[in-house]
Amino acid sequence: MRYKIFPLGDHALTIEFGNKISADLNNRVLNLARFFDENAFPGLVEIAPAYASLTVFYDVSVVRKNFSEFPTAFEWVKNFTENALRNLDNLAETDRRLIEIPICFHKDYALDLESLAASKNLSTEKVIEIFLAKTYLVYMLGFLPGFAYMGEVDKRIAGARKSSPRLKVPKGSVGIAGRQTGIYSLESPGGWQIIGRTNVELFTPNEKTPTLLQAGDWVKFYQDDF
Repeated sequence: MRYKIFPLGDHALTIEFGNKISADLNNRVLNLARFFDENAFPGLVEIAPAYASLTVFYDVSVVRKNFSEFPTAFEWVKNFTENALRNLDNLAETDRRLIEIPICFHKDYALDLESLAASKNLSTEKVIEIFLAKTYLVYMLGFLPGFAYMGEVDKRIAGARKSSPRLKVPKGSVGIAGRQTGIYSLESPGGWQIIGRTNVELFTPNEKTPTLLQAGDWVKFYQDDF
């Protein structure tokens, strides 16, 4: 298993498994994230999974106080991480959730559906059919609270980001960027190709778990004219 470990500032460490969108690489990231969840060490602050990397944030003073045999906090966390990676393949797989999400493709919501379809020499109906046919993996959260980066979109409907981003993309908008898809959890500027909208709440800050989707979930969209 190939990986790189390097410091991110003076209180974080990143483990990088590659630099591409890959379900296999992301699975390693999520397995390692689960290991840290289940084996939290004194000073662990937070872990942040991405497509092919995991960043571990830690409190330098707490790590130094508890593990003074190492010259720096980084060296201890790096050693702890390397020991975890040696046993990563032995971790049992966990069941992944399947979340079904409604999407409406009405022209008032699908701001870029017609132009995307035209650029691919497809009808809007065919773009919708292709988009709904797949089940999408949540690779990571980012950009906005609860915004899930999902993939991979069928290459027949993959679309580049807009050359001029919108100043306001409505909350719930479903977009395509390259072979990624995502849902705007809040109104925000953005440059993704908007093909529809959902009425599902992705970010509820007062709930115990404020984000509906988590890295590792599967998402299946279904058409609903709400």
